[in-house]
Amino acid sequence: MPDAIWVDRQADLAELARTLESQSLIGVDTEFLRERTFFPKLCLLQVSAGGGIWCIDTLRGGGLEPLVNALTAPQSRKVIHAARQDLEAFYLTAKRVISPVFDTQIAAGCIGLKPQVGYAELVKTLLDVTIPKGQTRTDWSKRPLSPAQLEYATDDVLYLGKLADLLMARLRDLGREHWAAEDCAALENPRLYEPEPALAWERLRGIAQLDPKPRARAKVLAVWREKLARERDLPRAWIIPDPALFAVAQANPVSRSALGALNAMPANFNDAFAASLLHALHDESAAITDLNPGLDSRPTPEQKELALRLGTIVDARAAELRVSPELLAPRGELKALALGKRDTDALTGWRRREIGERLLAVLKPWEPD
Repeated sequence: MPDAIWVDRQADLAELARTLESQSLIGVDTEFLRERTFFPKLCLLQVSAGGGIWCIDTLRGGGLEPLVNALTAPQSRKVIHAARQDLEAFYLTAKRVISPVFDTQIAAGCIGLKPQVGYAELVKTLLDVTIPKGQTRTDWSKRPLSPAQLEYATDDVLYLGKLADLLMARLRDLGREHWAAEDCAALENPRLYEPEPALAWERLRGIAQLDPKPRARAKVLAVWREKLARERDLPRAWIIPDPALFAVAQANPVSRSALGALNAMPANFNDAFAASLLHALHDESAAITDLNPGLDSRPTPEQKELALRLGTIVDARAAELRVSPELLAPRGELKALALGKRDTDALTGWRRREIGERLLAVLKPWEPD
């Protein structure tokens, strides 16, 4: 294993940038903390290129501006495993998305490995190398980092180039380079990393099971929580956990005492918090109306049967392609299709050709006249 070069000065960052600008393939990984904050706190940026590895101290090395051009240059491919969180952490620090990206997890799914394969498992599968996992829950903000931490951080980029070469060759053999290219390109949209607070309710699992009025209240509370969590830089659950949010949406309390009577509510909330929550809940100007409530409501027996039929088609096609059905169309998307939604991944890009047209043929009789 090559010794990683520690970088914690702006002058060293500029020198590294010049080195990276001449490379055609750059491995990238990040280490960050998020347990106590809303936004990820980037603590370490690792890059590999041309046989060298650099660990960049993002807490002490100043801004990452010197590296932006090198990490967004179109002529070099940036190889990242399970890239989304790494791209988010970098974007929130530098306000630029690393590009173009080759996500080894995405590519692995496209050649028939499980879609959510971990980095260590992929290295073992393709390279027969075992990577220690002892630092997965380490505190990356502490300095100095231990030798074990540095070894872990180095391992995370050491094998990316070899993985990329093997995966790209297999994609070419299967004629699926465009699969991975389309899915990786989607990760380069800055809007992914600055989501609209008004759509915060979309991450609420179980919201579709609520009746229309509680569902609308849950959406209002999700937006309120999102804004407050961002403002205070706290995890959403530290503002109000999902079970309590749903309990409030169901009960629709109008006073602090009624709010405190809900078993799911944390016992230590204060008057200011209660006033803010109740104002959001009952502010008519902030009310959210389900313009098309049928799309996230409980499916009818006919719609359930339709979703099952769609699933059978996906399973059969996935077996033909020797990939996971989840890669073509997750079960949640099939439910959405059965409920009438059409702006799903299964109906766009390469998936439309591989599975979308077959699904639309089944859905056609269900389309409104």
